[in-house]
Amino acid sequence: MNPPVPITSRENPLLKELRKVAQDNTAYRKAGRFWIEGDHLCSAALQRGLKPAVAVFTEDYWPLALAEYKQAAIKSIVIPTALFRELSGLESPAGVGFVLDLPTDPHMQPLAATVILDRVQDAGNVGSILRSAGAFGFRQVVALKGTAALWSPKVLRAGMGAHFGLHLLEGAELSTLDALQVPIVVTSSHRGEWIQDLLLPQPCAWAMGHEGQGVCSGLMERAQFFARIGQPGGEESLNVAAAAAICLHASSLALLRV
Repeated sequence: MNPPVPITSRENPLLKELRKVAQDNTAYRKAGRFWIEGDHLCSAALQRGLKPAVAVFTEDYWPLALAEYKQAAIKSIVIPTALFRELSGLESPAGVGFVLDLPTDPHMQPLAATVILDRVQDAGNVGSILRSAGAFGFRQVVALKGTAALWSPKVLRAGMGAHFGLHLLEGAELSTLDALQVPIVVTSSHRGEWIQDLLLPQPCAWAMGHEGQGVCSGLMERAQFFARIGQPGGEESLNVAAAAAICLHASSLALLRV
């Protein structure tokens, strides 16, 4: 284990770069790296076999850090707590963060069980859908243009580590979906069979649309199946993340029955 490098200046070039990646929702695209913090996300990354480019510790946290954290990164730095707060998006900074390289495989997996995000804009919704995708066996997520940045700090926190087990494509055009070889299923409040009665294809691609506008017409035209979620309580609509959890769970149950 190489000894950590102490950094105390706010003007240090590495810290300047880290502040951009940690605070700007899309800076990771230019940097080719993203920022995570806290025990849960850092541990989840290591469990998936990821190797951080940089590990960042506060001066107070370093003596208490797990050996796996201290040995994880190519480079480790220790900084004052005040400087870590400038990186952190948490109300109570955890004292440890990793900088990881973005995945570099941009290719569609044509036969994979997939979730399509069509301009889903709320970071919490996107992260929640990624968690549901991972939980229910959907290993590919395709985010069409207009969807919240998948590797932004807010989406990463909401995803709670789900990112590290998924194949993620973002900024996709509708035409990208032409490469999919699994049927697309869309939820609709006025069209299709009740989800509990629908013979769901295995595998398939569930399309989840914009919080206000729903799925766009071009994606509707590509869909082979339409599902309706019953709402006996009388609400007008469901939150997209809640709808996604219901749909993906229904698919997982259908798979168990195959």
